[in-house]
Parts: sequence; structure tokens; C-alpha cells
Amino acid sequence: MKIVVKFFMQKNILYSLIAILFISGSYKGQRHEIGVQFGMSNLVGDIGRTNYILQQPVLSDISVYGVPLYAGVLYRMNFNPYQTVRLNLGYTNVQFIDALAKENYRRNRKLSGSNSIYEANLIFEYNFFPVNNEQKSLLSPYIFGGIGGLLANDTKVTLENDFRRDASGNAIRPTSNADFLSTPAYVEGQQFTMAIPFGVGLKYKFNYNWALFGELMFRPTFSDSIDYSVIDEKSLKQTYNKDIVVAGTTNSILQESPYKEIADARAEAFLKNRQIGNTNSKDWVNTVSLGLTYSFGRPPCYCEQ
Repeated sequence: MKIVVKFFMQKNILYSLIAILFISGSYKGQRHEIGVQFGMSNLVGDIGRTNYILQQPVLSDISVYGVPLYAGVLYRMNFNPYQTVRLNLGYTNVQFIDALAKENYRRNRKLSGSNSIYEANLIFEYNFFPVNNEQKSLLSPYIFGGIGGLLANDTKVTLENDFRRDASGNAIRPTSNADFLSTPAYVEGQQFTMAIPFGVGLKYKFNYNWALFGELMFRPTFSDSIDYSVIDEKSLKQTYNKDIVVAGTTNSILQESPYKEIADARAEAFLKNRQIGNTNSKDWVNTVSLGLTYSFGRPPCYCEQ
């Protein structure tokens, strides 16, 4: 539910939905489809393989990397024989393993990981043939594009600024700008990012109400940290030990000049040193999938009445 709430809070999504409805608003007929979708997903980022579809999965260590699958449910509203608006809700797991990459520098680096992603996509489809008409069977390719939201795992870091200690564990007042410690502590968190899903598919309608479809979906995201190759500035916070405080306040002296400037410089250097790969290119989540839908509702008469 969290991803759905955050997804619909984005104003751009609302504007996109309104635009799509106006495009197809001249048609009075409606037909509904519900269905399921399954496939395999992969990540194109700064770690692992770089081919956009059908990356080699690792199934020998599922406990570490999980299965690179996509599973989802969908709802279609067919406004006419050619145009459709679709809502997808799905779960996907992606693997990213340097050992399988073609590039030598990635194989030698030997980084790896996986990420679990929940997503919601609002998509406009255009079929090249009138597959949404009332006929027993028909085959049509289609193209699609839209807007989406992803909720993925993320790395959160707390940079703990603390005093040096004597043998008894008591804080030692700093005598120089560098005479205190900044230690990172890592925790698991989540990040929300937008995506632009688009792709191509092939839909086969049969027995009037049923349809099989297969598609390639590409989702360039607005995040560079789905493979944990970057820790965003918003994912880092600093804490300051208060064993020694500024006179008359409850603030640690580490929160005051000149120590605060040193702590901020360390945080900036930490984020920079933690970066892997090209920070100007964002991650892509791509899926090859098959689906099955069932049509229901009033018979689809798409003519003016």
C-alpha cells in the first residue's frame, strides 16, 4: 500500500491520467480487462551486466541473490479498438553481479548484490490492429509508454561524530580540528523513485474474452542507487556525541565551529569515495514478461450512439 499511496501523490501522474482520458474521451464504449503478468527482470546500472534484456540469472545461490522474477497484476480500460490505459502493480527482484559482466574491470572488481522492488505504472497502449473489438480472435503488436513509481531497498548511513576516549572511556576534549572520530554506521532502508516505463508487446485475443500477451518493458529511473553504487546525500545523516557540550547549551562542541566544518567535509568525502561508476547515468529496470487477461463488462460497441 505504501508504494500505491506515494505513487498517486505525485502530481505528474494525475496530469498524465487526465491527458490520457481527454485523448480518448470521444469514445463511449468501454471494456475492462484484469490479468496477471510474470517474467524476468534485470538491472542496468554501475554493477553487473550491461545488456538491457535477458541477462544471465544466477540460480545457484537463491538465498543470496533471490530469483530475478517479475510478478504483477494489471487492469486495462479499452477506450476503443486501438487505445488502452493500463494500471500495473508489481513486484520485481533484480540481480547485479560483476562476475558475469563482459567488461574486465567489472569482473575484476567482483561486486554483487540484489534488490527487491515494488512498483506501480500508469501506461497508455496503442494497438496497431483493432484487437479490442468484439471478435473471436485477433493478433496485434502494440507500443506503450507512461509514468511509474518504484519503491526499492536502499542503504542508509549515519556518520557518528564522537570524541576520542581515555583508558576509562571518558571523552577527551579535542585540541585540534581533527581530534575526533567520524564513524559510519549502515542500516537498510527504502527509497522511492520515479520511472518512465515504455516498450513493445504482442497481444493475442482468443475465445472472445481472453488474451495472451508478451512484452518488453524498459524503465529508466531517476535513481542511481538501486544497485547501491551511490549513497544519496539524503540517505546520510550525522550525529554528534554530547559528552562535552557548549557552555550554557545542550549542543555538543562538535556541532560548533571549527569541528562542525570538519565533520561536514568528512561527510562530503565519504559520499564521494563511496561512489562507484558513472554518477551521471541512472539505473534502468527492464522486464521480459508474459501475461493473461480476461475481458468483462458491457459489449464493446465503440461507435457513436
